Amino acid sequence: MAFLDNSGDIILDAVLTDTGRARLAKGDGTFKITKFAFGDDEIDYSSYDGNNASGSAYYDLEILQTPIFEAFTNNTSTMKSKLLSLTNNNLLYLPILQLNEKVTAYQSTAAGSAYGGNTHVFCVDSDTITQVQDNSSNDDLPTGVLNAAGGDTTKMLRIDQGLNTTEISADLSLDPELKETQYIIEIDSRFGKIYDAKSGDTTPANPSFIDDDSVASYYVTANVGKYVLDSAPGAITGNNKSAAAEKENESITGPRGTTLKFGILSSTDLISSNYLFTNIGGTVNDGTTDFYYLDATVKVIGVTTGYKIDIPVRFLKKQ
Repeated sequence: MAFLDNSGDIILDAVLTDTGRARLAKGDGTFKITKFAFGDDEIDYSSYDGNNASGSAYYDLEILQTPIFEAFTNNTSTMKSKLLSLTNNNLLYLPILQLNEKVTAYQSTAAGSAYGGNTHVFCVDSDTITQVQDNSSNDDLPTGVLNAAGGDTTKMLRIDQGLNTTEISADLSLDPELKETQYIIEIDSRFGKIYDAKSGDTTPANPSFIDDDSVASYYVTANVGKYVLDSAPGAITGNNKSAAAEKENESITGPRGTTLKFGILSSTDLISSNYLFTNIGGTVNDGTTDFYYLDATVKVIGVTTGYKIDIPVRFLKKQ
């Protein structure tokens, strides 16, 4: 929904998403709005002019006059930047989510990789894995290339949460109000599904919800599996194997909250058919073999803060 300023009157323009209309159409009385969020996608806060010669009344005038988006029914096009309410008004920094590539097991491919540079590449079937291994110099999957056919419990995606600043000592604890204990992982269900790689269980998780655009949402929480774990506490030391928080492992330089780890399995559609590859994908050659590829984005959202990051991934299949 959206607030529209109409000649001095504030008008609330509310529309239901496709999913909302589908639930309302059931007509069984179960449709209830129990939670809501506000966003400010259209606002450019750099327009604030604290030095306006006309006085303080004009500092934020341009922001207040910014046109507001009309309400969209497509849930994937709205609420990219959600507003956050905090009780502590003395915060100097807010936590972020950051892809951790400090350790080889979490790294993406190199920039010049024949399979796709600067992304995580997932081999969708055993034939692809065997071929990539045969073409590798050490008969193993290269850095950034993962097993999406049977699952991989040594290589996975890792996202760190916390205050990424050296202005606040990493010895300090992250404010509990800012600590993420739940995450939402969104992935196109036509391409893949997630699993708890850290626990060693390659059984695919059940999505909490699949919307009308085939985007599956997985809600993962602390104390359920090993998706969400507390980050290593204390100051970041040098490469000291006896230290909890090693410089070679941590991507957040300040107080840390939690770490999210998960793997991706390829969907049945990608394993059994080339249809999606040939219609919305492409082809690459590593010098000896032709492969289909399909690029996608995995979204990770912190439930507490609403912070979101997009992770580029590529699904690879031997032709």
